[in-house]
This record gives sequence, C-alpha cells and structure tokens, in this order.
Amino acid sequence: MDRAALNAISDVQTLQAMVLEQQALIAVHERTIAQRDHAIAYKDAKISQLTHEIARLRRVQFAAKSERMDPAQRELFDEAMAADIAALESELEALREPAKPAARSAPRPARRPLPPELPRIETIHEPASCDCATCGAALVKIGEHVSEKLDIEPMTFFVRRDVHPQYACRRCETIVAEPVAPAILDRGIVAPGLLAQVAIQKYTDHLPLHRQEAIFARAGITLSRTTLAEWIGAVGVALQPLVDVLRTRLLQSPVLHADETPVAQLDPGAGKTRRAYLFAYAGHGWPSAASAGGAGAARCPGAQPIVLFDYCASRAGRHAAAFLDTWRGALMVDDYSGYKALFAAGVTELACWAHARRSFVDAHKASGSPLAKEAIDRIGELYVIEAKLRDLDDATRLRERRKHLAPRLDTFKRWLDELQPKVLGNSGLSRAIHYTLRRWGALVRVLDEGAWPIDNNPVENAIRPVAVGRKNWLFAGSESAGRRAAAIMSLLATVKANGLEPHAWLTDTLTRLPTTKDRDIDSLLPLA
Repeated sequence: MDRAALNAISDVQTLQAMVLEQQALIAVHERTIAQRDHAIAYKDAKISQLTHEIARLRRVQFAAKSERMDPAQRELFDEAMAADIAALESELEALREPAKPAARSAPRPARRPLPPELPRIETIHEPASCDCATCGAALVKIGEHVSEKLDIEPMTFFVRRDVHPQYACRRCETIVAEPVAPAILDRGIVAPGLLAQVAIQKYTDHLPLHRQEAIFARAGITLSRTTLAEWIGAVGVALQPLVDVLRTRLLQSPVLHADETPVAQLDPGAGKTRRAYLFAYAGHGWPSAASAGGAGAARCPGAQPIVLFDYCASRAGRHAAAFLDTWRGALMVDDYSGYKALFAAGVTELACWAHARRSFVDAHKASGSPLAKEAIDRIGELYVIEAKLRDLDDATRLRERRKHLAPRLDTFKRWLDELQPKVLGNSGLSRAIHYTLRRWGALVRVLDEGAWPIDNNPVENAIRPVAVGRKNWLFAGSESAGRRAAAIMSLLATVKANGLEPHAWLTDTLTRLPTTKDRDIDSLLPLA
C-alpha cells in the first residue's frame, strides 16, 4: 500500500477519533445541561414551596391576632411563628440567584441605629501590608467602612469592696473611721444590685428561683435557691413601707380600677396547694384643665400611675372592703358579686365597656352571628369618640360625651331591648345582651362625670403579667410570703406604669432605704 493510501487511512482514523471526542464532549454537555435543568427545576419548585409556606404562615400569624389566647401561649406562639418565618426566609434567600433579588411586597424596613450610649468595643482590621501588592508603593488611607453589630457577654459578676480605713490620734487616743452604712442584709454577701436583679428576674421576667440558681451556676457563682428565697423575703419586708405610702396616695384618687386573679398557695397540712387571690388596684386620673395645655403643669389627684396588689386568702368581698377602708369614690370593676357590698356602702359602681364588648365577641366567634357583629361595631363607635376626647379637661370631656355618646347609647339601648325577646335564651348572644342590659346603669355613668373611665383596661393590663408569672412561681409558700411578693410586684408594676427602668430604680431604692427616715420615704417612691 502506497504512502497516499496510508495517509488517507490515518486521516480517517483521526477524524473518527475527533468525532468520538466531540460526541463524548457533547454527551458531557448534555448531562451537565440536564443536571442544570434538573437543579433549576428543583430550585424553582423549592422557591415556590417556600414562598407559599411563608405566605401561609403569615396568614396564620395575622389570623391569630384576633384569637383569645393565654398571654403565655401568645408569647410562645409569636416566638415560634417568628422563628419559622425567619428560617424559611433565610432558606429562600439562599436559593434565589444573587442577580435576581427577591421581590418584596413591601420595602425592607430601615434598620434602627444602635443606642449611642452603649459602650463600643472597636476592632480595626488593617491590611496585612502597608505597601501595594501590585506596584510596591505605599498605601494611602482614603476612607473606611464601618459596621456595627449588637453583641452581649453572659452575666458578669463583680465584687463590690468597701474599705473603711481607721485612724487614731496618738495624743488623745481617739479612733476615727467612717461608719459602715446599714444595708438590707447587713451580714449578707449580697449587694443591692444583685438583690434587685433576683427580684426583677422573678417578678418581672418570670424566672423562678431554681432557674436563676442554674443561670448563676453557669457563671461560676453558687447561690442556692434557699439563699435566693431568703433574699426575696428580706426585700419584700424592707419595701413594705413604700407600698403603705403608695396605698395612702392611691386612696386619694376619686376613681379606682379593681380586678382579681387566682394564685396557688401551699397548704402544708393537706399536702397540696389551695387557691388564694391577688386583688389589683390601679389609680385613674386625667390631666386637669390646667395641665391640658402643656407639659409640666399640675395634674389632678391620682394622675400619677399607681398599681397595687393585695394578697388575700380568698376572693371574698371583705378583702376589697378592708383594702379600701373608708374610701368612697367611683370604682371600675367587672360583675363580680364580691364588690356589691361596697356599692351599698356608698361607693359608686362603674362598669367596663370592654367586658360588654368581649361578651359579644365571644358570641360572634361561636356562631358568626351578624347581630353580635353589629353590637361590636356599635360599641366600637363609642371608643372612636372616646379616643378623640382623651386630651380634654374633665368638663369639656363630659360635655362632648353627652353630645356625641349619649345619642348612640340611647339608640343602642333601644336596639338591645327590642332584640332581647327575639334571641334564644341559652345562646351566647342572649347572654351578652343580658349582661349588657343588667350592667347598663353602671355602663352609662360615663355620662355623669368627665373623669370617669370607659373601661377597666388599665388594671387588666397591670394584672395580665401575673397570669404568666404564676406558672413560674408554682405557688406562694404562705400568706406572709404572698404578701411580700405582692409588695414587690406592686412596686415593679408602678415602676413600669411610670416608665422607669426597674433595675436602676430598685438598686437605688435598696441602697438608700436603710438610711432614709420615715418622713422622707416619699423620695423613694417610683413615681415619674
């Protein structure tokens, strides 16, 4: 075979090899494309699934806002929903292409600046070299990028060491030294700041002592729950004089709110717990006519928020009568019969429109009744008007109430009277109507005085945290322990109502209290 034929065969073989190579390359590309198509399809399906799941969770989250929940359940629900949505959004963000930013139905909210008063720990990240890696010339600073992130260290303990040097006069043998200041616990190891921390974590943050014991142990500090309980007892006793003064001030208010909630008390003889009660009282006061024009003007009695808890062995009405004593103002309460003796003795009864509305809300949720919905809307109109009158003086508010509320109340009353015989006697709507009509005389007293409130929400808001806390306290050990707890809770609730920082106030109070004379006790009150 000549050379030409051999060259032809070689060329054919080369071409065949090239064809096979191209076919193999095409197959690789086709597999890559197929894998990419599959990945894209999977990603699109996953994005669609996550998008729908986030939308579903947001619908559930929004719908649950109108449901009645125990406050503890509400907190757990909100936390769980927020965590689920955040996790899904993070997963969705990771799946989306960087070049195709996620479309949002609303603009991302601007991040709040971090509080300027917080200490800053600054770390400067300098380049490894001050010379240019390309040409070797010296680098010149032209600016900087700064990012701030909020951080925290675990609980930090320190020892407060007070040194009292002693000096002597050699001539007259006199010894001079600064006296040791008295403390809540003179022979204890605890400073006022730690006492405040334990009390606030128990009664504001709802951390029982056994959990605090474990938290302290993680920080390397051994404090038994028995020791912590002794501290709480000493704090409760020490703070009682402040509560007594607040009670005197509270009873100067012409209008009070009252409510009660059960708590468990240990019954050693029976080997179980029995039911006790916390009665809650809150003062109510509007700015007076003089103060309506601006800040710094005088306020009417009771205008400073005061919240007091009274620990009682039962729910009997005699406990409320004992607390109020000779007070004879206007009392905003629910329909509990224990208060009825007070009204017979001269206290003016005020009824809560929020309670009346709640009974119609329950009826509407149970049956979807359009009549219950109409009642809810009618009561809502009262609140719209009342909101516009909030900043008026008492006389003007009363005049405006009689002008705008009175006609609507008359119409609402006639509507309820006509409706009552037409609804089933055992239905939720019937019970709501009966409750509202039975309480009508007390409900419409908002037309008698401009200073009288429309509902009992202030004291209900103050008492709501007790529902969370009592699940963590488990029980009160005794009546005296319950009264000490009520003293601490009263002061912390009043601190909150006045917008004060609880740890700063309580630390300062426990520091100054042992040296404060009875005549100066007012200077320690948590009133803004």
